Amino acid sequence: MSRRFHHFYLVEIQYLGYRLHGWQFQHGLKTVQGFLELTVKFVLGEEQPFKIMGSGRTDAMVSASSSYFELFLENGIDENTFFADLNQNLPSDLKVLSWQAVDENFNILQNVSSKEYRYYFGYGEKQHPFSAPFMACIPENLDIILMQQGAKLYEGTHDFVHFCHKPKPEKDTVREIKISEIFDNKEFTASFFPKNSFVFRVVGKGFMRYQIRMMMGALFLLGKHEITLSDLENSLINKELTFEKHSAPASGLMVYQVNYDFN
Repeated sequence: MSRRFHHFYLVEIQYLGYRLHGWQFQHGLKTVQGFLELTVKFVLGEEQPFKIMGSGRTDAMVSASSSYFELFLENGIDENTFFADLNQNLPSDLKVLSWQAVDENFNILQNVSSKEYRYYFGYGEKQHPFSAPFMACIPENLDIILMQQGAKLYEGTHDFVHFCHKPKPEKDTVREIKISEIFDNKEFTASFFPKNSFVFRVVGKGFMRYQIRMMMGALFLLGKHEITLSDLENSLINKELTFEKHSAPASGLMVYQVNYDFN
């Protein structure tokens, strides 16, 4: 018999994913869900039943500027005390930003209105080791203007079958991309970052596993002049793929923002 929960919270979190093996709990590995469940259990005590559900899974080494999980509780809590204690006891690379009570009809997966991901990268030089957790660095020169043109091709509704990991025949691979663009990185800066760094920004309702990293990977091939704009465009109209799939390194990817529809 399933346990009935009576209290529900949408919790905004932020984390650096470089040492983590993604969102989902895995025995013997450090994950976001694993740290959250361990810390919630410690703060609540052994007797308080709870459940955690994330807004989406992330791969190993992927970070989040703003992501969410839903906390299900059987008993009520002192919210300010609980979340202050939760933050105090979480690892230093994971932080609660905000929380709000929601009703039992709220669905953390189905109520998403949009998700924004950003991929940070530089090129042309060996990066400082300290920048490795935050961005990828491609040793070859990249044609950024051509990559900006290529990024715009992703906008709209397309079949991204060539941009996901081993899709099953019955899987719906059509997705709508609302925004896809590349611009100079002015937001996250540090003395050890490359002199010039860039952001690939993607906004949509939902994405498949590895989709954004494969989209970025194709743009890297384009920037190195290993494929053409026509090759990229053809890959979006379900023609036979004319280039080898390439998944960009995970450490450059960040869940930047998740928006919800509460109506």
